[in-house]
Amino acid sequence: MPRSSSKVPQDAVHHPLFARFYARFSVAADKSAGIVAFREELLSGLSGRVIEIGAGNGLNFAHYPAAVSEVVALEPERRLRHLATQAARRSEVPVDVVPGAAEALPVKSEAFDAAVASLVLCSVRDLPRALGEIKRVLRPGGELRFFEHGLAETKGMARTQRALDRTVWPLLFGGCHTARDTIAAIEAAGFELGMYRRLQIPERGLRLPSSSCVLGVARRPFVSDPHG
Repeated sequence: MPRSSSKVPQDAVHHPLFARFYARFSVAADKSAGIVAFREELLSGLSGRVIEIGAGNGLNFAHYPAAVSEVVALEPERRLRHLATQAARRSEVPVDVVPGAAEALPVKSEAFDAAVASLVLCSVRDLPRALGEIKRVLRPGGELRFFEHGLAETKGMARTQRALDRTVWPLLFGGCHTARDTIAAIEAAGFELGMYRRLQIPERGLRLPSSSCVLGVARRPFVSDPHG
């Protein structure tokens, strides 16, 4: 029987060269660009069951607070998933690393108290569908914590981002699209937007298309929108 087209294969994401690069670069960037502090801010105060979308090589795992009872960490890229599994063994909170894509989360509806999206929404193939899946698996009132690349506030850099997104950037950087308006997409998906702030990474020095970031929180409403 042919596989349904509505499902995303477990290894739908396959970027072996980028995975090797990211595994090394991300560890260095946590220290040199101060990203480790943003990870701690992103995860501070979380509790209960958490689903992490696109866990990469598991750099968030060491920063989950003790009040988190379980993390289900989704990572579709095989090499990064292997590294995340190794990181999970060192975590002080229970972490279960599983395959799958953000557009078809392999978990039950309303099963989690919080969801974490960390430098991943830029690279999902269908952003509205991925955010719809995140909303589905959160309990009413559950939080979406996000730390993401985003559309630059300056017109010149925004034009550069859009031009690169149409050409070489996604090919070189594992499907990353830096010009996505993360905040607008989260609101369009029906989340209630909470506090957030815009960042430049690194804070000083050369500005890259990936330098513009946003860190914040949104919530699944307690009452569903009858129109969405």
